[in-house]
Amino acid sequence: MRAVGYFVEGARKNGHKRSIGEQNQAFLDFCTHHGYEVAGTFLDTEDEPPGAGGFPQMLHFLGRADRGFTIVVVDSLGTLGPDLGQGALKLLEIEQTGVPVLLAHSGAEAFRELVETWADRGEGTPVSEKVRSAMRRKAVKGEALGRPPYGYRVGPRRRLELVPEESVVVRYIFRLYLQEGMGIRKIAGQLNSENVVTRRGGRWSMVTVRDILRNRAYLGHYSRFGTTVTGSHPALVSPEDFRKVQDRLQSRHGVTRTRTVQPFLLSGLLYCGRCGNKLIGVSRRQKWTVKSGEEKTAAYRYYQCESRTNQNSCAYNTQRVAELEERLRSALAEDDQPVTRLRRAGNVDSYLLDLHTQVDRIESRMKRNRRQVEELVADAAHGHITLERMKSLGGDLAREHQDLEAELASARERLHAQQTEAERRRHLEELRLRVLREWEQLSLADLQAALREVVDRIEVDDEDLRVFLRA
Repeated sequence: MRAVGYFVEGARKNGHKRSIGEQNQAFLDFCTHHGYEVAGTFLDTEDEPPGAGGFPQMLHFLGRADRGFTIVVVDSLGTLGPDLGQGALKLLEIEQTGVPVLLAHSGAEAFRELVETWADRGEGTPVSEKVRSAMRRKAVKGEALGRPPYGYRVGPRRRLELVPEESVVVRYIFRLYLQEGMGIRKIAGQLNSENVVTRRGGRWSMVTVRDILRNRAYLGHYSRFGTTVTGSHPALVSPEDFRKVQDRLQSRHGVTRTRTVQPFLLSGLLYCGRCGNKLIGVSRRQKWTVKSGEEKTAAYRYYQCESRTNQNSCAYNTQRVAELEERLRSALAEDDQPVTRLRRAGNVDSYLLDLHTQVDRIESRMKRNRRQVEELVADAAHGHITLERMKSLGGDLAREHQDLEAELASARERLHAQQTEAERRRHLEELRLRVLREWEQLSLADLQAALREVVDRIEVDDEDLRVFLRA
């Protein structure tokens, strides 16, 4: 049996800092007492940059097929992070490799002690957990939380009440779908043609119409945090009509249908040369029977103007995926480079703003991920779920956290490459040449990220293609 030691510079045990030497000695004593062979040690220092250091190296080692039966030993819970939330996240990441984590001084399972410590904190319960409990209590009473559904507003007693002009639209949507037999896209087009606007004054899309047709709030039921209060507010549709709508929605997709999502390389870069809206990726499958009776199928992938796809407006601007991507590749390789489009907000390039926004968005998702981990640990600490169930549910959150860390590192790397104008121009030219040179070898995700860094936007209308490079 083999043991791995994980040490952190400045880690605390019982409120006191522990030196690396003390942590190492506790690890060696553990191995001697329990008969473990030392497989290796990993260290994180206080000045280690994010994503580097001993922890990711240890995860890589633990993921190897030849590691044999291995455990990880830490000096205390403080080694895993300055607070229990960070400690829980690290434990989940380690245990995703199938390796348990034990405490050097007692040999106890680190996760079990963390949960017990969480339960003993009393007044130390995190604010997020207290807020969530309070919100659950409000939900049980039928009090509205967050933004009310279209057609309603929050009344003086925190109950949903009707907004007359919006509730008429909701009933109209259900009537068009159920009685007139119109599809979701045609309903969106009908509302837009009649100049009916959304709550924010925008145009209707397939998504907004579909969400209304699926929302059980229109039955007069209020659901939040797993709690449903019936008859909490005025209904806008009868249970019978709502059931018929759901049956029709379900029948269009099939009960056993599984959907495989194939990303589109140019998503987010394409714009319609006619209306200025984005072009989005669309997949279609066609089935037919030939004269011999043989059944044939074919799949088609193309980019289509979003105004036509989701809002039933604009002309028929459709581009086959392979053909358009090859036209872009040829345009990027031309000696006289495509027209350069400069977009600036103040004195800051828009792409830099996009990168900063992306970093902020990823960090926000990481905070949300951390809160979800804390809520799982709290549920285990209070006996709502078992420790094994918490680990199972937390595994997905740990994998999401690792993916987010990789996204954040990539975004920060791209941000660093844009720090000066001269460096940015050189970097973009090198990246353009790399895209052309390695187009076939790069993964779709890497090629897509590179194109979004080099290209500002692509405007297309039939055979007319205009590529705007970043500067």
